[in-house]
Parts: sequence; structure tokens; C-alpha cells
Amino acid sequence: MLLRLRVSLPDRPGGLGQIARALGALGADILQVTVLERERGRAVDDFTVSWPGPVTTSEARERLSALPGVRVEGVWATKEVPGSALDYDLLMHVVSEPARGFATLVDALPGLCGAEWSVALADGAVRHASLAAPKKFELDLPEPPPRAATMDADKLRLMLLPVVAQGLHLVVARADGPVFHRAELERAARIVDVVAKLAARA
Repeated sequence: MLLRLRVSLPDRPGGLGQIARALGALGADILQVTVLERERGRAVDDFTVSWPGPVTTSEARERLSALPGVRVEGVWATKEVPGSALDYDLLMHVVSEPARGFATLVDALPGLCGAEWSVALADGAVRHASLAAPKKFELDLPEPPPRAATMDADKLRLMLLPVVAQGLHLVVARADGPVFHRAELERAARIVDVVAKLAARA
């Protein structure tokens, strides 16, 4: 089972090792670590782990939260395979078929962002949707720039990515895990910007 764990821990020597030892003792195999931020004496890291057998997200959270100084900000299942270079694969597909750039992007965003689904909205309607996305989705869209949000009614964590030149809003959603971190938002916004430039040449 693949899990993503977002952990806030004291930013000091040995902090990562403490988490690694705890995960190893629980039988988890760490596949990837991504540092999201280091500020005010704390670090926020995303761990992608392979966990043997079934484990609930609450069990994983409880076991790590017992470590001194550690705060678990989110635990959620993921299908993202570390080291698979999904962003490069996406851009290669867009280069080969730039007219389908945004459709390709919407299909790829859930895997790139550790999310369940994504849609492209224009004039209040869904123009393209990834496999698990709802057929209809309504949202009061913000003005640019990109931002993260939460839909309280559905407990969805959203990433809102406007594409002003195309009159589109890309929405990426996950039901489990934390609100999208600004590092995730910045990475997705850069990818959207590149795809928009490539698609404009079609």
C-alpha cells in the first residue's frame, strides 16, 4: 500500500533520521522524501512510503504522532510512483500534441499532485475532466493568482489554477490529506504555465 505522510518536525540534525527509524520499525519502506519548507525552526516534509499490508490512515497518524516534537499534518493513500518523472512525461505528450495540451494536463494533474481528480472549467461548465472527476462541478472561482482552498461541504482540498489567456480554471481535488502546500501550488502553477505556452503554439 502506498501512502503519503506530511510531517512537521523540529529542523535539527537527526530529525529526519528519527522519522525514518520510526517508519522502519513499523515496517514501512520510504520511497521518497520531499522537503516542502524549512521555517522558524521547523521543517515540513512529505514522505511517500510503501506500507506492508493494510493500514488505516488513522493508525499511521497515531504511530508517528507519538514521536516527541512531531506533528502529522496528513496521511493519505496515493498512486503516485516516486521517481517516475511524471512531469517530464506530461510535457513530452504536450509537445507531441499541443492542441490537446490542456486535456492531457487535466488527465495528468491528479498523479502529479497526489490528488483524486481534476477538471478544466470555462464559463461555469466542465470542459475536460480526469477519470474520477464528477461530470458536473460548480465553484465560485477566485481571481488569479493560483491558490489552495477547502470546500467545507464536501471536505475537499482544492488547488485552483487559473489560465487567464485561455479563459480556463483548472481545479485539482483531493478528499484525504492536508490542504495543498504552497510548494505543491507553485510546482503545479509552473507546469500549467509551460503547458499554456506550448498549447498557444498549436
